[in-house]
Amino acid sequence: MSVCVVDMALHSALGDLDETWDGLLAGKSGVRPIARFVTDKYLTGMGAWIDGLPQSSDSSAVHVLLDNVWDGFGSVPTDAHLLIATTKGGIDMLEPLRRGTATNVPDLDNAALLQTISARFGLAGRGSNINAACASSTIAVAHGAAMIAAGDVDAVLVVCFDLLTEFVFSGFSALQALDPQPSRPFDKDRKGLSLGEGAAALLLMSEERAVREGRASLGTILGWGVANDANHITAPARDGCGLIQAVNNALKRATVAPQAISGISAHGTGTVYNDLMELVAFEQVFPHGTPPLNSIKGALGHTLGAAGGIEVVLGLRSLASGQLLPTVGLQNPEERAVGLVSSDVQLLSDGLLLSTNSGFGGINAALILEKGGAA
Repeated sequence: MSVCVVDMALHSALGDLDETWDGLLAGKSGVRPIARFVTDKYLTGMGAWIDGLPQSSDSSAVHVLLDNVWDGFGSVPTDAHLLIATTKGGIDMLEPLRRGTATNVPDLDNAALLQTISARFGLAGRGSNINAACASSTIAVAHGAAMIAAGDVDAVLVVCFDLLTEFVFSGFSALQALDPQPSRPFDKDRKGLSLGEGAAALLLMSEERAVREGRASLGTILGWGVANDANHITAPARDGCGLIQAVNNALKRATVAPQAISGISAHGTGTVYNDLMELVAFEQVFPHGTPPLNSIKGALGHTLGAAGGIEVVLGLRSLASGQLLPTVGLQNPEERAVGLVSSDVQLLSDGLLLSTNSGFGGINAALILEKGGAA
């Protein structure tokens, strides 16, 4: 059963979907000095943060972030199954709680956020949250697609989001994972990631229901795969075994050969080990030559649980336009990346797009996206 994306929206440090797309095409970056909290004690003062997200003692900024997404989103059937994907949810409420300026902080509980989103669309069920580190929303899209393909449901709403907070920022600084400068994915001089924040929403439907409701297909989730390399709590396996398995599973599910992939939207965090692991894995999956690839995290920062969903939305736009977005921050490509990754727009030939994400705990996830058309 075909799984169609019939609606999608996002909000990032560069703005809404159209603003983000246009900004990325122009090589614009949302990574800039952080004014939200004092960064003197941390490795860097840089991040991709969104103006206008209020810091409150009684309500998480997640609600305002999602309101920005809903501005570009259409109707959702009330029987749609809800999947949210976030690593920290309303973690911004932890700070006023610990500082004694707040006592009632229900937004710290993802169940409360689920209920709020469900009520926003009048959904019959509350749904569930998928927290699989930085692969959370990639897996949420995969899970939603699998539910539709199995005939369990015929509509799934996937909502993903994460905030840039001092709590999260301090943790990545303690891990020595932040680049003092804006991150440089796949660059030989890369030193770490830049954190970001953002959100995305995707409405998935069976092809039959999309046709019945007269909804145009923006793209198809053709294949998906998830695997764990069981290597380390934060570091990926150097040989890329988990990512290789995830991509191969996605290709098998899509019933396509590696040669059908015309481009790759990579995880591309800018950390030394992640970027090299991905390049090693792609060499194994594509023995006849790795397709052109990119990372948007040099411009939007690493948005954690929201990253995969944001990248699916932009990946479908890439397929529609025939353009693979620039890798912002890239200056001197890693040896294995020479000829594959560029700071300029690359042409995307007809074919499929592979979207990958990896996360702490050894998790790896892959999606294969197909260009949309009338459903």
